[in-house]
Amino acid sequence: MAYSAPRGTVDILSDNSGQWQQLEQLLRTICANYNVKEMRTPIFEHTELFTRAVGDTTDVVTKEMYTFEDKKGRSMTLRPEGTAGIARSYVENKLYALPEKLQKYYYMGPMFRYERPQSGRQRQFHQFGVE
Repeated sequence: MAYSAPRGTVDILSDNSGQWQQLEQLLRTICANYNVKEMRTPIFEHTELFTRAVGDTTDVVTKEMYTFEDKKGRSMTLRPEGTAGIARSYVENKLYALPEKLQKYYYMGPMFRYERPQSGRQRQFHQFGVE
């Protein structure tokens, strides 16, 4: 049996990983220059977080999320975007109570959307964002 990467995913091979690292470092440097701090959230969250944040009738929620039940029957979803997780963490960890008036956070990492892959689009993709 031949094995291949799942449809809509790609391997980042050693030929390209150096370029990825350079880009990630450039983004980190730019963010540091503007006092934007990194936040890393889980790669999966409770499904309700996305249905509430994105809207339960949008295409992302109705067609494009990778959703599964864990062993306890809770609905979990691989993150389709970064904003909802950042907002959840901000509130959960009471970051609004910090003495800094303006707080800026960035995220980067893999996101997942179950869509029929079109040219140049992937089911697992990497995204950078600032909140």
